[in-house]
Amino acid sequence: MMEKISMKADMVKNLALLLLEKHADWTMEQALSAVFNSDTYQKVMNEQTHLYYQSPRYVFSFLEEELRTGKFS
Repeated sequence: MMEKISMKADMVKNLALLLLEKHADWTMEQALSAVFNSDTYQKVMNEQTHLYYQSPRYVFSFLEEELRTGKFS
């Protein structure tokens, strides 16, 4: 159980860091807000999707698309 929680937390951290790489003018607060307020975050937290087992860059592609279009695909 603790392993899944740790994996989810690492995913959130990595998604925020990837956002900061892409948007150099963003703050950590902005990046975390974007992650926490996304459908992608909800999918990562949902154990049935197993997105937290995927690579951060793979999950980031969903977050990027969602931020670009407003939809999780």
